[in-house]
Parts: sequence; structure tokens; C-alpha cells
Amino acid sequence: MVLCQYFSLYCAVMIPKIFNRSKSVASKPARSKVLPKLSKKHLGDKVPKRGNRFAPVIASALLKASGWRMVGEIPNISQAVVLALPHTSNVDGVYAIPSLFALDLKISIMAKHTLFKIPVLSQLLYWMGIIPINRTEKGSVLQASIDKFKTGEPLFLGLSPEGTRQYTESWKTGFYYLAVGAGVPILPVAMDYNTKEIRFMSLVYPTGDIEADLPKIYSQYKGVLPRHLERLSQPLQDINNAAE
Repeated sequence: MVLCQYFSLYCAVMIPKIFNRSKSVASKPARSKVLPKLSKKHLGDKVPKRGNRFAPVIASALLKASGWRMVGEIPNISQAVVLALPHTSNVDGVYAIPSLFALDLKISIMAKHTLFKIPVLSQLLYWMGIIPINRTEKGSVLQASIDKFKTGEPLFLGLSPEGTRQYTESWKTGFYYLAVGAGVPILPVAMDYNTKEIRFMSLVYPTGDIEADLPKIYSQYKGVLPRHLERLSQPLQDINNAAE
């Protein structure tokens, strides 16, 4: 039922856009010539999966109709901190969520623990892979996240280091210290409106030297364009300007 409601909403948003594609320059995006196309069959046995048989078929069809696709590579590992950016609009989720369904990929995110006190809502949140976090206790979010990884269960934890859909001068660095504390790699994922691609990029294994490691992450987003360019975070603006 929940899945049907989501896809109904998706269709309501996307159908007008699909019919207008021929009128838009963006309907013929400059595709990546380096990264290979990515689909469900490319995921290894260790990668966390949703295990839904029908959602990948439906989601793949919707993505194809909207002109978006997934590219890159998801290494066959069971745990990682996944970076989702640039994130400048609520519309990002319209393309990002079906991309995960199409891949049958399970990426968990965090939400306030109080939301899980509502019986029906809690079931929906758990089904979506959302993890309850108590943000009122000092240091609890970072440690609770590390503890989730320490269980050894397969976990791709999705975070948006920009911390806002608006412009920001810097990224929040909690994701980095989480990866260091949990001993897991960082998987950068880009949403590029220029190429209409959800791009899974190269793993970064944190060394503990954040000043040395952050540029390795920033550099992978060179040339990536968000929905709202004026909201692009300063680190990514600097990377794009350096590329010119």
C-alpha cells in the first residue's frame, strides 16, 4: 500500500514533466562517458538490499520515462557511509528514491526517535529503512550511529553533509568522524541535473586526517550541477571554479 501511494505521487509529479521533455534542452543531457550504467544486476551479494521483487521493475520504468539513470559502481561491501549531494531541492527525492528502488538498494537514514512512538508511522519508517535517533542527548547521534555499524549488520547509512537545501559555506563533518569511528569507507553519490544521472563514485577510506581526506571527496563532485545552482555549497563551488 505504501509503495503504491508513493508511485502514485511520483506519477502525479512526473507525468507533466515527461510530456514536456521534448520542449526542454535538458531532455538531451550530456551523459557521462566515463562511468558505466548501473542496474540491479550489478549489485554484489554483500550490498544491503530491500528484497522487493516488483518495485525495481516499476521504478526503472519511471526513471527511464523521466530521462534519469544510475551510473558508476557500488562495491561489494556490506557497510558504508553514503554521501548524498548536492541537495538543493525537495524535488531531488522524486528522482533519488526511485533510483534506490530500481537498484533494490537499501540505504538507511536517521530520524527523530519520537516519530517512532506513533504505531502506524513507526512501521512505515522501519520499512523505509529509517533509524531512530535521540538528538537531545549530547554525543548520542554520533555514538548511536557508530554502534549501529558495530553490530556487524549490513548497513549503508545515507547522510547529507551540507545539512541544508540552502547555500552553506562548509559541510558538516560528522559523517567523516562517523566513518572513522565505525571503521567503514565513505561512498560519495552525486545527483547531477546536467547529465540527469545518479552517480555512484569511488570509495574513500578515511585515514583520520580530515584535511587530507576531504579534498579526495570534494574532487569527485567536479562538474556536478544541482537543481538550484545558487544554492550549491561553497566547497563544491570551489571545485567547479577550479575546473574552469
